[in-house]
Amino acid sequence: MERLCNPMEHLCHFMERLYINPNPMKKNFALRVDAEVFEALERWAADEFRSVNGQIEWILSTSLKKAGRMPKKKAEKPEGNDSQGN
Repeated sequence: MERLCNPMEHLCHFMERLYINPNPMKKNFALRVDAEVFEALERWAADEFRSVNGQIEWILSTSLKKAGRMPKKKAEKPEGNDSQGN
C-alpha cells in the first residue's frame, strides 16, 4: 500500500526532530507500537481523514471521557457578561 504524502504531517515530523513544539499546550513523547497496530491505525486514520497522531489523540480523548477521567475544562467567561452589564 502506497503512503499518501501529507505536507502538514511532514512539517510536524520535521519540527519534532528539531524539538520545536508547534502547539505549546501539547506534550511530545515517544510511543512504540507493533507494526501491525501502526498499520491498523494508519488505515483507521485514513478512513476518517485524520493523521495517525490525530487518530491516537481522538482515541485517547474518547477513552478518557468514556471512563470519566478527562479533566474538566475551566469555565470561560461568557461574552457580553462584563461588570458594566454589556
